[in-house]
Amino acid sequence: QVQLVESGGGLVQAGGSLRLSCAASGRTFSSYHMAWLRQAPGKEREFVAAVNWSGDMTLYADSVKGRFTISRDNAKNTVYLQMNRLKPEDTAVYYCAAGRSWGYTSQYDYRGQGTQVTVSS
Repeated sequence: QVQLVESGGGLVQAGGSLRLSCAASGRTFSSYHMAWLRQAPGKEREFVAAVNWSGDMTLYADSVKGRFTISRDNAKNTVYLQMNRLKPEDTAVYYCAAGRSWGYTSQYDYRGQGTQVTVSS
């Protein structure tokens, strides 16, 4: 069982930056691939970025590639999402997720409650 708690969301102007954090409980954190997903109002949940269990492989959705960076610290049971050059279309609830599958997927075994990110134009 893995419990995930996101933090770091908020309101930011277009072009600004935010750093999301996700704290995980459980002794098996380092065995899971971790991801960030997001869901905008009226839209389906979508994949944003993923990092493999050891932190040496990452994947990004085309819409965020070059602007967002995912990373993890297994010693702290934490995964991060650094978001730069934010755009209004990045506005969504961002979810941290953990799973054993690897790829561009929004299907994970565990997911947090989410943190709101709002980008004003």
